Amino acid sequence: MQELRPVFLERTQTSSFVPYEYITEASMEVNMSFSNDMDDEYEKLFRRLNPPRVVIDNEACKNATVIRVDSANKHGILLEVVQVLTDLNLIITKAYISSDGGWFMDVFNVTDPDGNKVTDEAILDYITKSLGPESCFTSSMRSVGVKQSMDHTAIELTGSDRPGLLSEVSAVLTHLKCNVVNAEVWTHNMRAAAVMQVTDEETGSAITNPEKLSRIKELLCNVLKGSNKSRGAKTVVSHGVTHTERRLHQMMFADRDYERANNDVLDEKQRPNVSVVNWCEKDYSVVTITSKDRPKLLFDTVCTLTDMEYVVFHANIDAEGPEAHQEYYIKHIDGSPVKSEAERQRIIQCLEAAIERRVSEVSELWYHSNLRPFLRCTHKTLLVFTKIMLPATIDSSCSVFLSLLSKCRSII
Repeated sequence: MQELRPVFLERTQTSSFVPYEYITEASMEVNMSFSNDMDDEYEKLFRRLNPPRVVIDNEACKNATVIRVDSANKHGILLEVVQVLTDLNLIITKAYISSDGGWFMDVFNVTDPDGNKVTDEAILDYITKSLGPESCFTSSMRSVGVKQSMDHTAIELTGSDRPGLLSEVSAVLTHLKCNVVNAEVWTHNMRAAAVMQVTDEETGSAITNPEKLSRIKELLCNVLKGSNKSRGAKTVVSHGVTHTERRLHQMMFADRDYERANNDVLDEKQRPNVSVVNWCEKDYSVVTITSKDRPKLLFDTVCTLTDMEYVVFHANIDAEGPEAHQEYYIKHIDGSPVKSEAERQRIIQCLEAAIERRVSEVSELWYHSNLRPFLRCTHKTLLVFTKIMLPATIDSSCSVFLSLLSKCRSII
């Protein structure tokens, strides 16, 4: 292997001859770019020398498949691993996480949605490839990255939640000759967020006309504002593709859906029990969460901690019964534990909101027919939806998954 040290020495010696007064803003940008490139190359080299290792064991545990992941540590890697498992609809019943230092070591006990061990070879092979040496946990992480797509246009919506909102949005898109290919809508605390993938009715591909894109943004923003002038609305149109549920968490977090109104009468027993205390001896903040167990609970929690720029150094997860217990040892990305009571309360509120965005006490409905008459009906009857997934165009016959909340807390 070629000795790298002389190369770095040569660059250092060369740069030392440049007087400080001649360093311009342009040269500083070049140096920053060079530094970033070197960091990327170092990261690639480190990962080649220390490739991720995945071990899947169906014998170690009586009622679950055990997945062990060892890898070089980096911010966000825990979320990536959890995302791969939850995207496969696997249930995480136990987890032990340690990433204190340069190495990341996780153990997950998982089952399929029916509570059985994972034996499907295709799924096991996908896990190994997604988390093992063939994966690419680089700076452009799939959990936060945006990929370009010319197949459709992505529309992100945030605004006030109210009866008939989905019907009005679909009416605007139909008027502008847009087909909804896929959509997911979340509501929480009287706020709504949606990620929609639409195509041009004439071309069947992404919308590229700047005037049409501007018109879409203008009309949808007016719909989302409604009569609520105290809270804003936001519409973003792009050709990017990112993880939908990850993006919805980011959108609702940015929209501050965690801020509760003074007249919020939600029973305290219905909320997750979240506490944050500082462990001064080890300079950690310890976050403990007790809540009703449900699918994707770990993803929602880790996603929020990552968005808030906290690093999980150790964690224990136990969700084998009806209740889930989560314990995280965290620091801010700057290396400090929680510094103030205001910061502590914000962590608690944000984690509560992340868990409440997926309401578990709902009725589920699959609707297979033309969607537009159904939307008109729900507009009049004020049915309550907490989550909607539209896997086909609105005007066609399609299967639609709907979550209906039994107690009115948020309405589309």
